[in-house]
Amino acid sequence: MTDVISRRALLGGFAATGTLLAACGRLDEKSPFHQLLDVADGFTLHAQRLILSSRPLVRELPVSEISKTFPTNGTTMPKADYYKRMLDTDFRDWKLRVHGLVDRPLALTLAQLQSLPSRTQITLHQCDEGWSAIGQWTGVQLSRVLALSGLGRGARYVVFHCLDKIDLDGAYYYESLDLLDALHPQTILAYGMNGKPLPVANGAPLRLRIELQIGYKNAKYVDRIEVVDSLNSIGKGRGGWWEDFDHAVWYAGQ
Repeated sequence: MTDVISRRALLGGFAATGTLLAACGRLDEKSPFHQLLDVADGFTLHAQRLILSSRPLVRELPVSEISKTFPTNGTTMPKADYYKRMLDTDFRDWKLRVHGLVDRPLALTLAQLQSLPSRTQITLHQCDEGWSAIGQWTGVQLSRVLALSGLGRGARYVVFHCLDKIDLDGAYYYESLDLLDALHPQTILAYGMNGKPLPVANGAPLRLRIELQIGYKNAKYVDRIEVVDSLNSIGKGRGGWWEDFDHAVWYAGQ
């Protein structure tokens, strides 16, 4: 127990340092603090990966601790007409595409995803806006989907392309993980929340739950997964919408 506590305390200290620098970096996209932020980001990422190399599990909680309300932020209803049409048919015609550096590209319906062995976990969600909530998530492990597709040679990152278009710049939301987080047993593609189908406001038909990462890494409305060897061609090359738009840290962590 002492070892677990000390590791978490150390990780928390690194994360706090990165968050402080991120707050400075967000003041101005042209700020010289961005160079310092990038150095701190890289240092914290390597420290985090060293600590998490044994893939420890995030603490899972009892049903009695599920929050009565789970706040939503960002998009709560994608505006595209085709999303509304899919919603009207309970996403029967929707398919999750898996492509890029994979041996077997996939196109899986929601029913096919639900037919795969599932995992249910009750965990704490922490948002970088300062709130937290506990929810129960049910879905398929991302590692299982990636195993079905077969990771190709050179695969290093998993990119999530989403159905929600962001009003601030008109881009569709996107996020990414490295393979350490992507293959973690608690990283799931969730289609259920608190014993019910995933609500629209929480990302239906499918959302990412990556329990080692902070809120914005847990992408909602996941539509396709792209496996790549580099993030340079994704958005502005920082790996995610918030990372590109607001210079948020890519490693995040919690």
